[in-house]
Amino acid sequence: MAERKGVTLPIIVAALLWFVMFSPWTAPHVNFWVTMALSGVVLTGLATWCSPELREQVRGLLSLRNVALGVAIAVALWGVFWIGEKVAVWMFPFAEGQIGSIYSMKQGTNPWIIGALLLLVIGPAEELFWRGFVQQRLGKRWGPWMGFVATTAVYALVHIWSLNFMLVASAAVVGGAWGLIYRFWPKGLGALVVSHAVWDVAVFLLFPI
Repeated sequence: MAERKGVTLPIIVAALLWFVMFSPWTAPHVNFWVTMALSGVVLTGLATWCSPELREQVRGLLSLRNVALGVAIAVALWGVFWIGEKVAVWMFPFAEGQIGSIYSMKQGTNPWIIGALLLLVIGPAEELFWRGFVQQRLGKRWGPWMGFVATTAVYALVHIWSLNFMLVASAAVVGGAWGLIYRFWPKGLGALVVSHAVWDVAVFLLFPI
């Protein structure tokens, strides 16, 4: 029972936080970037409190090898999304507008602040929580493949409050990519943390798609 509470409660908290950040009923009343950063801190705190395994992994996350591999993964994912954007705009008339609305979230906030939050807080926190905690715990309970599928599905679905198909699809693709890497390389969490942080900054600020 303790283990079940350890994963179920944090997922419920994540779903509520994503609702506040993305739903049309609550999003206009909060600062997205501050709320996202605070959500990352809360979820990472919950995850490390519930998971001794994650606490052990956090100690050795950043190494030169993990940084290099993380940057390489981020570059590869950026290329996938660059191609995916062209295909999506060609296939779906609504895609361009929905992608534009995603980028509109950075309006009114200093890009240096956004970059710092993405690189130092948001990107690392999401990876520690979704792969390092949720996928690890669900994989331990249901098996690695079911853990991967369930985590990817939940990660995509918490974005559904945005009512933005392209955002949900993007979360499914990128979450699936990081989740698949973690499925076969659970000791590579440090590289995934770097990858998520670098990919966020690249996609949102440096090289928008």
